[in-house]
Amino acid sequence: MNILSLFDGISCGQVAINRAGIKYDKYFASEIDKTPIKINQANYPNTIQLGDVTKVNVKDLPQINLLIGGSPCQGFSFAGDELNFGDPRSKLFFEYVRLLKELKPKYFLLENVNMRKEFLDVISSHLGVKPLKINSKLVSAQNRVRYYWTNIPNVTIPEDRSIMLKDILKEDYDGIWVWPRGYNKGGVQDYKGKSPSITTSSWQHNFLIYKGKRDSDCKIEGYIDCNAQGNRVYSPEGKSNCLNATSGGIAGNGNGMVLLDGAVRKFTPVEAERLQTLPDNYTNYVSENQRFKAIGNGWTVDVIAHILRGIKD
Repeated sequence: MNILSLFDGISCGQVAINRAGIKYDKYFASEIDKTPIKINQANYPNTIQLGDVTKVNVKDLPQINLLIGGSPCQGFSFAGDELNFGDPRSKLFFEYVRLLKELKPKYFLLENVNMRKEFLDVISSHLGVKPLKINSKLVSAQNRVRYYWTNIPNVTIPEDRSIMLKDILKEDYDGIWVWPRGYNKGGVQDYKGKSPSITTSSWQHNFLIYKGKRDSDCKIEGYIDCNAQGNRVYSPEGKSNCLNATSGGIAGNGNGMVLLDGAVRKFTPVEAERLQTLPDNYTNYVSENQRFKAIGNGWTVDVIAHILRGIKD
């Protein structure tokens, strides 16, 4: 059993394959970003790195039984510019198609983002299969809608495990994650209650009002801009939004914050890993900012493992 993973990133696919209980001989990975490669090699030192996908030559490979990958999505995403196949990053999809045709693996799996139907139809026409739409919220505490094209038989939608943010939050987190910082312990108040003591410094800390939850996107309204994902605040009783690979916002990692015990705080890197159903500290080989970016670019492992179990079955 030989596997080739294109745009491998931090090798969430390899985590999923192991979690699905699939035995394999060689795992080949095509990736050019040094940070995810470092994370990959720390966890799976036997991974055979191939580098740039455009330079992968099938003559240099053994028979590949499973081809997986999630080509760069910036040209397709509703959250991006939707440049379609005119975006050079989205054109890398055709490298996946090239290798699929040349390698003729028994099984393949392609993942990509929520996109317009016309984009979906182009991808489906090249792969010869219709996609399966799965929201990661079924197996995690994260809303993450993705499409999966595969010829693995009998793939179904995962059952809902009813996992909420409160189920993955760490109890022992360092104070640096709490916002606002300082001595105004009142922090955030329910709009039905009283405000904390008004202070003369950090005026913005006086105007955070918790207005209640609305499904997954429980927000603070006031100083925090509710329209920016990096500034959203989530209830521990709900789900987070889709993790992304950008920085910014009050949290600094682009993924918003959680309201817990009257205080607003960022997600920790371990909590971000848990949102992607990765093992704790899987990415603990690079800086925190690099960890958030790598995790945001990754897959929800348990969704991939669910699909790949069709091979084992």
